[in-house]
Amino acid sequence: MNDLLRREHLFLRRPLNMTSRLLMLAATAAIVAAVFLPLWRIHLVAPQYREGLSLHIYSYQLVGGNKGQDLAEINNLNHYIGMKPLAQADFVEMTWLPFCFGIFALLALRAAALGRMLSLVDLGVAFTYFTLFSLGNFYYRLYYYGHNLDPRAPMTIEPFTPVMIGSQKIANFVQTSLPDSGGWFMAAFPILIIAAMWLSRKEEAVG
Repeated sequence: MNDLLRREHLFLRRPLNMTSRLLMLAATAAIVAAVFLPLWRIHLVAPQYREGLSLHIYSYQLVGGNKGQDLAEINNLNHYIGMKPLAQADFVEMTWLPFCFGIFALLALRAAALGRMLSLVDLGVAFTYFTLFSLGNFYYRLYYYGHNLDPRAPMTIEPFTPVMIGSQKIANFVQTSLPDSGGWFMAAFPILIIAAMWLSRKEEAVG
């Protein structure tokens, strides 16, 4: 047990080499880019909407395709099945998500500056919890909107959960939901952390 604790202590004290520090600067740029780019994209296609309707989800706003007109059209369609309109004011997480991204950017810069394995481990664990919470919250949102349908709506359908990743048929629509450019930048963040840890795994512990 003492040997295990000693090895763990030495691992956490390992310094980061220059390549790992540069990777952490790249991770900072990636998480900052994710703030300004759409994280997720939902696309709806039907015979009467052959070009489709799209919704882009940012960390701080909802943006419909076709210069914003698609969001209004999606809400009109949601009214017919009794689904609550998509209103940005209801997504309170959009008021604090950009700040969380900013904190992770600062922590990545701190890891690059301090240059210790412990900083990467702390950052990786914190980002994992944040990601799991965010995905869980996203799924809950999808479930809530699809299972709280107004029974007085003009069209009655069975409660459903819009798919989070992939495609599914809802009435005469095909809904596709996939990560957007910001989501891929966000996914690159933990990959860069792991790469930085891997490249510095054999550095000699100091101090």
